[in-house]
Amino acid sequence: MSANKATVERYIDGFNKSDHAQILSCLTDDVEWVMPGTFHLTGKEAFDREIENDAFTGKPTVTITRMVEEDDVVIAEGTVRAQWKAGGFLNAVYCDAFEMQDGRIKRLISYLVDL
Repeated sequence: MSANKATVERYIDGFNKSDHAQILSCLTDDVEWVMPGTFHLTGKEAFDREIENDAFTGKPTVTITRMVEEDDVVIAEGTVRAQWKAGGFLNAVYCDAFEMQDGRIKRLISYLVDL
């Protein structure tokens, strides 16, 4: 497995454990996180605030079903399940495009579809 794919796996594992330090260690200081139509964040501090979204409770379950890499871009597809504070669950699929720099995530574009 490439270093870039290993970083993405470590990043996803950090979300499953709600481990901020682990997630942030996978990012460049000037990281960008874009979820089209939802938000556009820049920097680790802004990223850190979004790791545990106030609309949810507990730890999410995020799985990777496929990962491909070309040059310094890793595409990961998978599923996410998280409990809403208001009740019920988010059951969704995602496709994340990770732009990597020196083995860390420089830019992330997340596409999320609620099932």
